[in-house]
Amino acid sequence: MSRTTSTRTALLAALTLVAGSAGTALAAVPGDVGTAAVPCTVAYQVQNDWGSGFTASVTVTNNGAAKNGWSVKWSYAGNQRVTNAWNARVTQSGAEVTAANESYNAALATGGSATFGFQGTYSGGNAVPATFTLDGVTCNVDDGGGGPDPDPDPGGGTGDRVDNPYTGAKVYVNPEWSENAAAEPGGSRIANQPTGVWLDRIAAINGVNGGMGLRDHLDEALVQKGSGELVIQLVIYNLPGRDCSALASNGELGPTEIDRYKTEYIDPIAAILADPKYAGLRIVTTVEIDSLPNLVTNTGSRETATPECDVMKANGNYVKGVGYALNKLADAGNVYNYVDAGHHGWIGWDDNFAPSAQLFKEAATAEGATVNDVHGFITNTANYSALKEENFTIDSTVNGTSVRQSQWVDWNRYVDELSFAQGFRNQLVSVGFNSNIGMLIDTSRNGWGGSARPSGPGATTSVDTYVDGGRYDRRIHIGNWCNQAGAGLGERPQANPEPGIDAYVWMKPPGESDGSSRQIDNDEGKGFDRMCDPAFTGTPRNGYNLTGALGDAPISGHWFSAQFQELMRNAYPPLP
Repeated sequence: MSRTTSTRTALLAALTLVAGSAGTALAAVPGDVGTAAVPCTVAYQVQNDWGSGFTASVTVTNNGAAKNGWSVKWSYAGNQRVTNAWNARVTQSGAEVTAANESYNAALATGGSATFGFQGTYSGGNAVPATFTLDGVTCNVDDGGGGPDPDPDPGGGTGDRVDNPYTGAKVYVNPEWSENAAAEPGGSRIANQPTGVWLDRIAAINGVNGGMGLRDHLDEALVQKGSGELVIQLVIYNLPGRDCSALASNGELGPTEIDRYKTEYIDPIAAILADPKYAGLRIVTTVEIDSLPNLVTNTGSRETATPECDVMKANGNYVKGVGYALNKLADAGNVYNYVDAGHHGWIGWDDNFAPSAQLFKEAATAEGATVNDVHGFITNTANYSALKEENFTIDSTVNGTSVRQSQWVDWNRYVDELSFAQGFRNQLVSVGFNSNIGMLIDTSRNGWGGSARPSGPGATTSVDTYVDGGRYDRRIHIGNWCNQAGAGLGERPQANPEPGIDAYVWMKPPGESDGSSRQIDNDEGKGFDRMCDPAFTGTPRNGYNLTGALGDAPISGHWFSAQFQELMRNAYPPLP
């Protein structure tokens, strides 16, 4: 069953101020606002506030007739002044602010939303405006003139659907990962950070070897939640023929076992998530990493193609599996599906970028799913791509030569994960995904700190010395992905860090291996991938370079103490 866009967004309206993460403020719903009676909703969220200035994001949802051109207005009670804006033309006269559409986002369908942002200054207070209008119609109140119902739970935790599930919410700390981290010397510094719960096989639903199953985690999440809001992050990861280009993360289901995937894996998970007991949780699902992009980059006549990926493209079971998962999981109104979108070092090139977005749209409309079942996308899951390369940009040149011509960038359109996530979000909207989708970025292992972190740009002798001397990402090749030497913990999990980004997350639990550095027999269906062997000289996907992997690694998902220690040593921002 698919939800409508209005259900997804209207519930965040009305006008009670609550505290968001990192000191933010937002307009949030104080109760169950019936979307049929509310002509429009506006969510105004302060993302960053440094005492004399701020950035804010505004999402407007139209519940009336479709529009081709729109204008949102509000007034400030204080002396706030808008200085610049994006995705809308914002003007200000005294305290009154008007935000009008750009040419590319003029269409606002019934149930459709548009999001824009701006930067402003102030002194004194920075209160959220009390009233918003869309084309002269007051938003966030019903069309009969009545306001929303009183908050049935003033302490929070109502389970109402919101635009960004991470805003104003704690995030679940997995006790099993936390225990492993705390047992490491120095690990107590990060043992209380939230990480993803990986459901990487059917048995994981009920728990493996006496460990916690899905219900155990959800029950513990209710305890951690208390009277407020809490996000629990689940990784849905068990497609037939999983990860067709890498043996280390192969799964238990064969290429044709789509029926088992549906009935033995997705259906039981969906049934548990739909239990009313858990309706007050915000459940974020990361849907099937390392799957769909393979059908673009590793099939057909490409040098990087594998027979296994050709099989999965031909039988359609990646597309069917992702569509089925989105459809079934979205039946629970408190589930927020984020589809895996690879990373900039995988689909950032021109011949991968747009085709990947089209393929994601195909999957999101397969097996009864619609784009309304997709709350957003996640990039860099379990990868190492630097969040921000600050010593050069994609537009930098050296003696007239573009950085795109360097061996490292190699004609990619992006040099880091933040710019890619924001750019790919725009591409996804352009192919038909809702304009208010959010992005997550996995920053669990992309810090690249320590003594090897460059303090400034590289030498301008050539474009290669400039890029290689200044890049934070110290991998031998951007295609290297397994247990990378020199990596560090990245930005700590946080909500609303940048425009279009719902959160930085640690979806991959730091310290859990990407794959074994040698053949290790196991009952989990995980093979030995030479990309995890430090001595291997590579494949076409990493330019036949050394893998950069750490030695003595266990199979994927198992605890790797040496890597955990290195991640802490090379953390950026550094650990205290």
